[in-house]
Amino acid sequence: MNFGGGGYMRVKTLQIPSEITALAELVASKDPEIILEIGTASAGTLLIWSHLAKKQVVTCDLRDMRHQAPLYEQLPPPGSDCQVTLLSGNSHSPEFKERVSEALKGNQVDFLFIDGDHTEQGVTQDYIDYKEFVRPGGIIGFHDILENQPLTTNQVYHLWKRLTPIAETEEFVHDRNQCGFGIGVLKVGPSGAPDL
Repeated sequence: MNFGGGGYMRVKTLQIPSEITALAELVASKDPEIILEIGTASAGTLLIWSHLAKKQVVTCDLRDMRHQAPLYEQLPPPGSDCQVTLLSGNSHSPEFKERVSEALKGNQVDFLFIDGDHTEQGVTQDYIDYKEFVRPGGIIGFHDILENQPLTTNQVYHLWKRLTPIAETEEFVHDRNQCGFGIGVLKVGPSGAPDL
């Protein structure tokens, strides 16, 4: 899905439209105030989240987003009170997690979207580190949950198959035979997201 622009100033997302639309509808049904995203990439999902969140979207990426900041911070629609906070750095470091905590100012999020490091170790670490920021009744989304992936480093499936037996989950998959993609959603219970 390409939303326009070019170079540093392009906004696009590597998502199957039916999958990301179903996720966006679910997120919208939560009437979210605050959203946290691990993995900004080209800000396609940030554009969606900034139209849904009432107060804040904190989006995190390994790469430096200073060049894109003037565009990305203006993604909420006119009249919205939503503020976009861009954080660049390694989501696995304790210092970065502290920066996320400071950006949230003690508030919990309604939705956490994990779409950064796709290795089994990386996505598992992001889940362990950031699930505590999600409020009871909130949701956590994972991208690329299907086992059949185009890259050997896309290993989200391994975490997903560990979570489905211990949590209430939902999947948005366009075609079970497709290569790559697939979105999984974990519903956070009253006592928080489950430990592994």
